[in-house]
Amino acid sequence: MAKVYVFLANGFEDVEALIPVDVLRRGGVDVVTVSTTDSETVESAHGVGIRADVMFDDCDFADADLLMLPGGMPGASNLYAHEGVCQALQAQFEAGKKISAICAAPAVVLAQLGILDGKQATCYPGFEQMFTTADYTGELVTVDGQITTAEGPAAAFPYAYELLSQLVDEQTSDQIAEGMRFKHLMGC
Repeated sequence: MAKVYVFLANGFEDVEALIPVDVLRRGGVDVVTVSTTDSETVESAHGVGIRADVMFDDCDFADADLLMLPGGMPGASNLYAHEGVCQALQAQFEAGKKISAICAAPAVVLAQLGILDGKQATCYPGFEQMFTTADYTGELVTVDGQITTAEGPAAAFPYAYELLSQLVDEQTSDQIAEGMRFKHLMGC
């Protein structure tokens, strides 16, 4: 079973964290939410308190198939300011393992760490100016090798289904999307 760690910092965008967690868990992925604060409860950008599964300091991310970053502000900035998160992302990248980020996080975190150097990526419009060494696509979801990025809140479902396809398989992703009525919504 694939293992995913989702980093939660105060100010994260609610749907960008919770929709992928929900979709991946429905698909049988072991998803662990990680508080990067000094409390198990992390406050979203819209004032919703979410109790994380674990505290950052209690984790060893060596078993991660994917490290995931929700966006939102100041959530993305708070992730970038967390030295441990940055070190975990660098180690994951250097090991050739999967990293994903949505909304502001591709620009505010991954681009500033150099993880997007020479890659195609997307992010929330207006943050692409931080892609000084990456190629901005403007797509809802962009996959370039081990890196998956997504545009913003409306991309949370397609982003989650793309990640599920990568971590499990396309058939499972399609079944979950159909069961959640996403395909009906999109006219598929």
